[in-house]
Amino acid sequence: MSLAPVSAHSTHSAHSTRPSDPSPASAHPGPTEAELLSFVRRVAADQALVASLPLDPEGRTWLRLAGPDGSEAWLIGWPPGTGTGWHDHGGSRGAFATARGTLTEHALAARIPTEGWKTLELADGVDRGRRLTPGRGRAFGPHHVHEVLNETAGEHAVSVHAYYPPLPLMRRYSRTGAVLRLEEVERPGEWE
Repeated sequence: MSLAPVSAHSTHSAHSTRPSDPSPASAHPGPTEAELLSFVRRVAADQALVASLPLDPEGRTWLRLAGPDGSEAWLIGWPPGTGTGWHDHGGSRGAFATARGTLTEHALAARIPTEGWKTLELADGVDRGRRLTPGRGRAFGPHHVHEVLNETAGEHAVSVHAYYPPLPLMRRYSRTGAVLRLEEVERPGEWE
C-alpha cells in the first residue's frame, strides 16, 4: 500500500486531471467499509503525511492519495468554520477519520432515494450527530447523506477520506428544518 500523495489542491487552485477509473464495482468488489475505515485511521496516524498538507486559512485544501485496492482517497484540510454542506457519495461506500482538530458530522439515519424527487420531508428521529476527534472515524454505506463541519473558532482540522468505487458523482442538498431539497449533481472534476 502506498501512502504517497498523488496530487495536492486548494479551493483556490487550478483544475486537475482525474486519473481513469478502475473497472466497475461489479467486476471487482473492492475494499469493504471496514477496510476503508482501517485505511483512513492508519493514514490519519501518519503525522508526517498529515503535516505535509498545505493549509489555507480561507478555504479547504486537499491532497489526493493512493487508496487501497482501487479506492479513491483524500487528505483534507478544514479551516475553522468550513464544511461540506449536505451531500451523498453517488452510491459509493466510504470512510473518514479525523487526523487533527475536531470535525462534526450531521447524518441522516434513513435511506434517501437517489432518483425521482426534488424535495423530501424527513421523518422525526432520523438525525444523527457525532464529534470526531483525532483518531476517530466512521464508515458508511452507499446511501449515506451527511454534512461534515469544522465548527471550531480557531483550529484547522485535517481528515482522511476513502471511497469505493471512486466517486462517480455527488448529490448536493439544502436543508431547512425537516425539508431536504436536491440542489445539484456534481461530476468528477467539478469538486476537484
